[in-house]
Amino acid sequence: MSIHTRASIATLRTCSPQHSPISTPHYTTQKRVYPRSHAGTLYPRRAFSATSAVAHGHLDPPKPGEELYVTFVDKEGDEHKIAVSKGNNLLEIAQTYDIEMEGACEGSCSCSTCHVIVEDEAMYDKMEEASDDENDMLDLAFGLTETSRLGCQVVMSKELDGLRVRLPSMTRNMQASDFSKKT
Repeated sequence: MSIHTRASIATLRTCSPQHSPISTPHYTTQKRVYPRSHAGTLYPRRAFSATSAVAHGHLDPPKPGEELYVTFVDKEGDEHKIAVSKGNNLLEIAQTYDIEMEGACEGSCSCSTCHVIVEDEAMYDKMEEASDDENDMLDLAFGLTETSRLGCQVVMSKELDGLRVRLPSMTRNMQASDFSKKT
């Protein structure tokens, strides 16, 4: 029997916001469903994502006068010019503004699905040099060029104001299922 089919209801006592150290606490009763572990103990359900919801697609808008601009050229050739803040990386920016960049590893530099191609070689030369980990992942990228980078590793700075990047026509997402035996 799976954990989710053996759920039970637990009653919690929680302190209300009106509680002060001087007065008697006011408790409310709430019923929540907790799944049972295989040992029979109760534990709360985890959220689907291990990161907080705020960490997904949330960027603070740049302050007036401190805007940096990046232009994404998508697979269809459409340009998306976006004002961003110093310190934002290209993966966060693309996901916030619904530009088609996967980022399967969520920016941990362990895939190549946020591969971008820097259009201006002079701008590419202003970037920090790619780490060994980034170069290893870029070796797996589709359509690798001399000015390829991973979007999760390109952090916007004053030097990169006006950056233009092109998204490759395809991405390659290697998964364990890609290596399973085919019958």
